[in-house]
Order: sequence, then structure tokens, then C-alpha cells
Amino acid sequence: MLPIDAAAHSSRWRRRHPVDKAVLGLGLTVLAISLPAWPGAALVLVTAVAVLLGPAGVPPRALWRAYRVPLGFCLTGALPLLVRVGGPDGFVGAAPDGPVRAAELLLRTSAASLGVLLFAFTTPMSDLLPRLVRAGVPAPVVDVALVTYRMSFLLLDSVRRVRRSQAARLGHTTRAAAWRSLGGLAATAFVRAFDRAARLQAGLAGRGYDGTLRVLVPESRVSVRFTAASLALLAALTTLTLLLKPALTSVLTSVLAPVPERSLP
Repeated sequence: MLPIDAAAHSSRWRRRHPVDKAVLGLGLTVLAISLPAWPGAALVLVTAVAVLLGPAGVPPRALWRAYRVPLGFCLTGALPLLVRVGGPDGFVGAAPDGPVRAAELLLRTSAASLGVLLFAFTTPMSDLLPRLVRAGVPAPVVDVALVTYRMSFLLLDSVRRVRRSQAARLGHTTRAAAWRSLGGLAATAFVRAFDRAARLQAGLAGRGYDGTLRVLVPESRVSVRFTAASLALLAALTTLTLLLKPALTSVLTSVLAPVPERSLP
């Protein structure tokens, strides 16, 4: 099991309905994208981290391990805004507003990623996917997603065991041996995936599979208090952003304004 899935299954909000957590997590994501980057996205980022480490009870190390990958993509996407192609400075030069735009993009994307991680760290896929049928998603699509989700862990476990066996047989000592081991790993994983799929199909056929996978879903109800508190938090972040935006803009304008030159007497 992946660390984020293990954290979701052991989360304090494990028994809450996915709608409750979607309102909070995806609501923070929408605010990070739609509100001004400063201070809106910054407030969303701080709030998401506080909720993840506080009420949600996500371990800091697990959060960092999951967050560093999207953060790397956010940083990579913001770097091109620092330069521009063409212009009076030559073929490639520094963009006039590059640092400001890059910082705004980095704030927005990193805060939005934390909102998605808040939902992922508190909602196991096994609780979410079966409920999508009630939301109008076709049942065959949900069944394929559910089977793929469960089979992926078996495939990762097989890959891990094969790599461990190859390392025990000195399969990674040289570059040529590592390439041979990689080819053997891919071939073994491919064969085992088809073998597991065939056995799964035979097992379902033997149990009278009629086109629908029936799984047990933990009973839970949408909490009106939790949803109302989440909406109040989102409204408070929006109001605070709209109130602080003019004041911060005036302060930055006064700080960055050029100092008028004084004429000598």
C-alpha cells in the first residue's frame, strides 16, 4: 500500500462522508485558483497546512513526502516565467514582471496542490469509488477504476519482490546487469499482470458475475455541522483576502514607488 493510502485509511476523518471532505479540500483548491495570489493563495496554503497537520492528523513526514512531488512540478512550471524569448535584450532575456508572475503562479499551484492532498490524505479510494455510482457515473467505469486500483497494489508488490530477488542475485552490480534485470522485471510484471487478470476473470465468472461489482461501503452521513464549518472557513478566507488586498497593494505601491529626485539649492 502506498503511504498516502495508508495515511488515508488511518486518518481521523476516515469515517466522515467524502462529501464533507470534498467541500473543504476541493473548496480550498478553488479558492487558491480564483482568489488573488497575494494574499489569497498564501492564506489558503497556510490554512491547508494547518488543517492537514492539526484536525486531520496527517504526519508531517508523510505530508512532505507526498507534497514534494507536486511542489517540484509547480516550481518547474514557474521558472519559465522568469525569462522571455525575443525583445530588445536579445533572443533570451529576463522578463520584466517575471519574478512577480512566477511567485504568484507558485503560490497558486502549491496551495491548490495542498487542497487536493487534504482530500487524498483523508479519503481512501475504496470509500470514494463505489459512491460515484450514486453521483451518476456509469457503473462499468467505476468497476474498471476499482479493479485497477486494487490490482495496482498487487502489481507493485510483485515488482518489489522481483527487484529484491534480482538484487539478492547480484543483478544490479554493473550497468549491463542492471539493464538485463530491468528487462526481466518488465517481462515478469507484464506476464504476472495478465495472469492475475485471467484468474480474476475466472473467479468472477465462477461467482456469477453479472456486470456489476458489489462491495461493502462504510455507512456514513453527510455532516451538516462539518460542511457548514467548512463553508464558513472558505467564506472567511475569501472575506479576509478581499479586505487585505487593497491595504497590501497600497503598501507595496508606496514601498516600490520611485523616490523623487530633489533639486540642489
